[in-house]
Amino acid sequence: MPRPLGPLAPAAMTAAGLPARSRWPRSGGQASPGLGPDPRGAAGVDEVGRGCWFGPVFAAAVVLPARAAGPLGAAGLTDSKALSPRRRQELVPLIKDFASGWALGQASAAEIDRHGIRLATEWAMLRALQRLRGSLGADPPLVLVDGILPLRCWAGRQRCLVRGDSHSPAIAAASVIAKVARDALIGRLAERYPGYGLERHAGYGTALHRAALEQLGPTPLHRRSFLRKLLAAQPAGWAQVSGSGSGVPGHNA
Repeated sequence: MPRPLGPLAPAAMTAAGLPARSRWPRSGGQASPGLGPDPRGAAGVDEVGRGCWFGPVFAAAVVLPARAAGPLGAAGLTDSKALSPRRRQELVPLIKDFASGWALGQASAAEIDRHGIRLATEWAMLRALQRLRGSLGADPPLVLVDGILPLRCWAGRQRCLVRGDSHSPAIAAASVIAKVARDALIGRLAERYPGYGLERHAGYGTALHRAALEQLGPTPLHRRSFLRKLLAAQPAGWAQVSGSGSGVPGHNA
């Protein structure tokens, strides 16, 4: 379990002290199109793989200087889900060149099953922020979190941004870095666990993935808490898992 950065501080979970007329919308509001500069020194945090059936959830934390917004926007930076794999790959070195700091974190399928996806996702984000602190030498003055759920284990100032990866360059950059890193890992794991089509769906719950699970059973890296209905519908003995292999008879890695 990651160690919280200081005591939990519910009051710090809001963006207390931010200008009242922030350019970002409140929940349900509309924002100006395009990406503008983030507050000075702010770290954008985003996750990838929250809804997958297989593998870890990834998070990235990125700090971008104001001068990065224009060039990265011109290069196509936006929500990673709206970008092609090729464009994401092209953006990663540009993001890293401009970034004041960046870092990755993850939480395993076992942690997801044991503690739930929300807490595991928060741990992935916290681990990214802890590594970011190591590269910056200090905590960022503000953390921008994509979505509506605050990072409960972060004691510093933070703000949740609805569709933040469409409005904040740092969040968009974090989503791209996390997506490319997770896809690369899943690609390597697809070689270790052939037959599941991981290289095609990255662990998400597609019809192909479901059919492979029904035929082969789950691997040790499948999230069993996400597969309860599927597991319950299978015959006894189908879901036995070997600690040294994939959990499928005759299918050891």
